[in-house]
Amino acid sequence: MKIGFGAPVAGAWATPGYLAAFSEQAEEAGYASLWTFQRLLVPEGSCMDPVYRSVLDPMVALGFVAARTSRIRLGVAILNLPFVSPAYLAKQATTVDVLSGGRLDLGLGIGWMPEEFAVTGGSTARRGARTEEYLAVLRTLWADEVSSFDGEFYTVPAGRQDPRPVQQPGPPVLLGGMSRPAMERAGRIAEGWITSSRADLTKISEAVRVIGEAAAAAGRDPDAVRIICRGVVLPGTEAKGPDGRRAGGHRAVLRPELGSAGRQPRGGAGCGGRTGRGNPRRASSPLSRAGPITGGLISLG
Repeated sequence: MKIGFGAPVAGAWATPGYLAAFSEQAEEAGYASLWTFQRLLVPEGSCMDPVYRSVLDPMVALGFVAARTSRIRLGVAILNLPFVSPAYLAKQATTVDVLSGGRLDLGLGIGWMPEEFAVTGGSTARRGARTEEYLAVLRTLWADEVSSFDGEFYTVPAGRQDPRPVQQPGPPVLLGGMSRPAMERAGRIAEGWITSSRADLTKISEAVRVIGEAAAAAGRDPDAVRIICRGVVLPGTEAKGPDGRRAGGHRAVLRPELGSAGRQPRGGAGCGGRTGRGNPRRASSPLSRAGPITGGLISLG
C-alpha cells in the first residue's frame, strides 16, 4: 500500500509558492504520489463548495510540480476524456512524462456535468465504446514505430508523434467510474482503477473482485491492475504514541462524502457549504497544515 496526496490546485491554496512548497515537502516526507484533478466550468447557481470554483489545469500543474520534484509520482485523478482530443492529450501526457523523468500516472474519466460537455463540444453518446478507442489512440501514438488508427470515433493517419514518453509503452492509464461496466473496462484495458472520492471504502472489496474477474477474462494478471482509493481527509488532533509523546503526525478522518471534485447538487437552499479555503499565509508547514480539506489517495497496487 502506498499513500499520496491531492496537490493544492484549487481554491486559495492554489498559488505557485504553496504548490511548490507542498510538493517538495511531500517528496521529502516520503509520500508516494501527488495528484491533480479537472474542473472546467462551474455552472451558475451551482452548490459546489467554493474550493472547487477555482481550479488550475491538471496537466499544466503537474508540469510545474515536475520541475520542483525528482522522485514522487505525479498523477491526475481524473481528466475527462470526452473533453479533449486523444492526440492532444497524448502530447500533453508525453510532455509531463518527459519533463518528470517518467513519473506520470494518467487517470481518465468519462465526465458527468452537462455544462462541461456543452462548453467543450463533447459527446455523451456511447462513452464506453469511445473510451476503448481513445486508449488505443493514446497507445499507438506513444509506442508504435508508425502510429495509425482507423476506428468508429477516432482516426490517426499514419505518422509519428515525437518525443516518446519515458515510460514505455506509455504512462500508466487508470480509469475512473463506479458503475460495473466502468470497473470491468478498467480490468480489461487499463493499468488501474480510481475510485470516486465519495466511494464507501468498506465495500471496496466487491469492486476489486469485479475488476479482477474482468482482467482474468481478458487474459491479464488481476494482481497487476492497480487500485487507487480516493478520499477527503480532515486533519484532526496531533497523534500521540503510547508514551504520550508526539508520534510524528496528526490524526485524520477520511470523509468520502466531501469529495468527488465538487460533485454536488445545485440550486435551492443550503448551497453555502464548507469553504475548504483556509489561509495559506498562516500555514507554517504546507504539508502539515494543508487546509481543512485535503485529498488523500491510497494505492493498493
